[in-house]
Amino acid sequence: MLIAFDLDGTLVDSRRDLAESANALLAFYLARPLEQRQIVGMVGEGAARLVERVCAAAGLDAVPADALGRFLRIYDARLLNHTRCYPGTEEMLRQAGQKATLAVLTNKPEAASRTILQGTGLLGFFRDVVGGDSQWGRKPEPAGLRWLLARAGAAPAEALMVGDSHVDLLVARAAGVRFCLARYGFGYAGVGETGLGPEDFGIDRPTDLLRHLSLLLDNVL
Repeated sequence: MLIAFDLDGTLVDSRRDLAESANALLAFYLARPLEQRQIVGMVGEGAARLVERVCAAAGLDAVPADALGRFLRIYDARLLNHTRCYPGTEEMLRQAGQKATLAVLTNKPEAASRTILQGTGLLGFFRDVVGGDSQWGRKPEPAGLRWLLARAGAAPAEALMVGDSHVDLLVARAAGVRFCLARYGFGYAGVGETGLGPEDFGIDRPTDLLRHLSLLLDNVL
């Protein structure tokens, strides 16, 4: 079985570092800062979309040509200032990894993702880390998830996508895999549960996934 995890809002709480980096970018262009809550609501579809959204929300007439590169440099310098894994994540991954192949599928660039996973002590739990700058494109494009399925030798019915955002639900749908909604994540407010199917489910903390895992394995083996 394959379990693919989103990163931000699912494995780690990166809200403050993302928001402070975005506001540092805006300050460079002499634009007004945004509230953390507002910036966090723009996260999920990759850095380029985040930069576009924060520039528009701050009232800039256009996205400066160097804005994306500048944001990535700012953020790379503070990836782990405040970012931490959610309580119970390590224990959940330790137990889940005994029963399934684990991977990360994120729209964050791969190098930054690996830095965060290493810094939070989570990297060793995962066979693969697929970032948004990979050859397979960004979620909800399903190519990255399909590659992970092939790597694990798992059929779509033998896989689970765990995430907190709308793009995580969409990539699960596109690849034909079950979806677990991380309701504790900061992307949950933009998802709700109306799109969940009969085989999907939600969790309120990382360790809740373990309660569902035995049932899932019974169904796929």
